Amino acid sequence: MEDLTATINNSLLDCEERISALKDWKQRTNSKKQESLEINNHIHTIYSFSPYTPAMAVLKAEQAGLAAAGSVDHDSAAAAQEMIAACAVLGLGGCCGIEIRVDFTQSPNGDFFAKRKLNNPDSFGIAYITIQGIPSAELEKTAAFLKPIREARLLRSRKMTENCNQILFDAGFQTIDFENDVIQISQYRKGGEITERHLMAAIAGKIIERFGRGAELVEGLKKHFDIDPGPKIAKLLADPANPHYLYDLLGVFKTGLLPRIYIQPDKNECINAKTAVDFALSINAVPAYSYLGDIAESATGDKKAEKFEDDFLSELFEEIKNLGFLAITYMPPRNTPAQMETIRRCASEGNYMEISGVDINSSRQSFNCPEVLNPDCRHLLDTTWALIAHERLASTDSNWGLFSKNNPLVSLSLQKRIIIYAEAGKALDLYHPEESAPEIIEGLRKGDLKISKWS
Repeated sequence: MEDLTATINNSLLDCEERISALKDWKQRTNSKKQESLEINNHIHTIYSFSPYTPAMAVLKAEQAGLAAAGSVDHDSAAAAQEMIAACAVLGLGGCCGIEIRVDFTQSPNGDFFAKRKLNNPDSFGIAYITIQGIPSAELEKTAAFLKPIREARLLRSRKMTENCNQILFDAGFQTIDFENDVIQISQYRKGGEITERHLMAAIAGKIIERFGRGAELVEGLKKHFDIDPGPKIAKLLADPANPHYLYDLLGVFKTGLLPRIYIQPDKNECINAKTAVDFALSINAVPAYSYLGDIAESATGDKKAEKFEDDFLSELFEEIKNLGFLAITYMPPRNTPAQMETIRRCASEGNYMEISGVDINSSRQSFNCPEVLNPDCRHLLDTTWALIAHERLASTDSNWGLFSKNNPLVSLSLQKRIIIYAEAGKALDLYHPEESAPEIIEGLRKGDLKISKWS
């Protein structure tokens, strides 16, 4: 297993080499996947910032007992083909999407949102959204759409590196070379994105180079950078053998250092929300607003207490309806029962698809999301399988996209279509989803999926 993970988690290899290694392992071991209902379709990979290649992420998902997994990288769909292929090797339901930030200040009620934080702790009027269920034929077009966004973020990252270097220089540390210390640890040249975490990782490298890992580093953070990680994280960082050392350190930097170097993105990087939605619709994908909600105490430990959308949900949902969003995505572990009840009600009243998953971008995080098995969240299992069916069927015939105006089932309510598409997703041969999709479409045409030999 160690040899396998060393190969499939090797970012220097090509996608085809990682998938080939996964196939060889599967054939040798003839391993049986665990029976489970659990899903997670918001997994980040090395193409934004994560310790996992797409193939490794799928293996981790399979080991966690998930039935389905999906990639959602920042400003990049470069993981998509490998994610879908790896899911097919291991027999998981697979889907892909992207996560971008968009500007709400240019929307019809832009003045209102310009003064508020939506779901982005770093900016007013800027929101994270996802574009889910991207058909495979549209991945090249998606990469072209994202290219200027990535280029704009690259320029901002270069400027933020100057801020990083000023802090390092003032503290007497070696400065960062953007090419060798930032781009080199990213997948930017392969279609990935550079995020603030890459900058933080570059700083971490300089600090670890000086102090090593352990108690001396903790003291160095306090003395040279005025960063106190607190007793819990200090104990973790004092342990040189901590396998999650880098990610624990990045968590400290996120609150203690990032605000000092952060530069607000411009409108080339965070495009008009309407432009993003229109693009999603043009490729038969599903644009989704990412609900965060007010935070009193972060269940996942990655957000400080802060207010976001809960005080203006009526205005927000009116705006996203005007903009053309088709779905709401949220993460059950991050929200209270009252917030969950409210967002489900808003989604029902607005006729939005509900999509869920938990973002994975640290080795310390579990791939599991047991909350989706709770009675009030189990409908999110069906929406995931409906999303999987949408992606696979629309990749075969664009008319069979879940929201396509030419869908033969378009006269049915969204709720009924989701139920039917969930059945279709579960009826796919998960080891050969593209090959079984035409037969599923034929079953849908006849109103009977049970004719499928994969059912």
